[in-house]
Amino acid sequence: MKPFRRRLSVALAFLLLARPALPFCGFYVAKADTKLFNRASQVVLVRNEDRTVLTMANDFRGDPTEFAIVIPVPTFLTKEQIHVGDRALIDHLDAYSAPRLVEYFDPDPCARYERDAAPKAVAGGVGMGSLEESRRKSLGVTVEARYTVGEYDILILSAKESAGLETWLRTNGYRIPPGASRVLGSYIRQNLRFFVAKVNLKEQARLGFSYLRPIQVAYESPKFMLPIRLGMVNAAGAQELFLYALTRRGRVETTNYRTVRLPSDVEVPLFVKEKFADFYRALFSEQVRREAMSAVFLEYAWDMGWCDPCAAEPLSREELRRLGVFWLDESSPAAGGGQEVFLSRIHLRYDGRHFPEDLVLQETADRTNFQGRYILRHAYAGKLTCEANEYREELGRRHDRDAKTLASLTGWKIEDVRRKMGWGGRVLAPAANRKWYEKIWNR
Repeated sequence: MKPFRRRLSVALAFLLLARPALPFCGFYVAKADTKLFNRASQVVLVRNEDRTVLTMANDFRGDPTEFAIVIPVPTFLTKEQIHVGDRALIDHLDAYSAPRLVEYFDPDPCARYERDAAPKAVAGGVGMGSLEESRRKSLGVTVEARYTVGEYDILILSAKESAGLETWLRTNGYRIPPGASRVLGSYIRQNLRFFVAKVNLKEQARLGFSYLRPIQVAYESPKFMLPIRLGMVNAAGAQELFLYALTRRGRVETTNYRTVRLPSDVEVPLFVKEKFADFYRALFSEQVRREAMSAVFLEYAWDMGWCDPCAAEPLSREELRRLGVFWLDESSPAAGGGQEVFLSRIHLRYDGRHFPEDLVLQETADRTNFQGRYILRHAYAGKLTCEANEYREELGRRHDRDAKTLASLTGWKIEDVRRKMGWGGRVLAPAANRKWYEKIWNR
């Protein structure tokens, strides 16, 4: 196979008693994007056959002189295979795929209506100092290439042993934490090279950027994996990783850790509308706890050509190309443009003890739609022209279920949930429902 050196663009109706699952759609209300989490890194991984384009963004805060990354890569990278990406593309991908809150409104229980009716969706210079040649060779480190790409000075290194590589990195101003040698050694044994980047302050000033843009690399290798272990060596506690995998056939999953779908398509109390960020953080933390931080979570899986409901519009063909979706051609639809692109959004909270291995990935043929979707269902608030006894009693049962569901999903105390729902901590018996709901309808 020819080496993959494609140049990227300048740079990723309600049934009251039976209660079946509500269909997709609903009115989009809010989303749970990556900004809800601290220490969150984002990676866009475009993959088809053995070709990969990787776009990496992180939440580094501080003096850019302190920034440096060391990333194991499976093959030598030329300068043409390295680019600086556009953070706005990752933000768009995040918004499009984020778990979402939707709401439905009960129809008039006294009126005839079609049982399957549902609301329609709304869219919502190299200057990196080095040792003398003889010293570098004695450490078993080979500098295979030096590049300046955008605001980054980049080295492509290979090494014979981890101690020598660690010494070389330290001597050249990279702050390698204790314990890195063991992890570096495992990559050396796999014959991987190392992509090393620092910020070139002069180039950053010349280009006029006050933030660090994502780095993109393109390569060809049968290895479908994402290295995460080096980032855990000096981490202060658990970290968040959001992986957006763009593939041609279907959903991406991990093979060496369990890939678990988040609880979804569940109804929650109405007050969650004002507390959605707190709700989603608590839900995710509770699922991580139940899985003993040993699983990765699927938050979204969908054909990029459409969405239902839309937390953001699908990425355009041009945006997808700039993220590295290299198989799109001129015959692809101009609007949306993603029918040939399937997105899997994977979220994990990880540390070195629970994730001792890098993520090994595989593409499946599964194109089943999935999204983290949480539902608010409003009681009918108009004037009633009938007794609607069954509806009134079902409302009480429904609200009790919603309280229990929310407590189960988040680990919140049921008493607190009921109090926020206005129950005063009590479960209303069906006989009490009518009086309580009369307050809603002002009757």
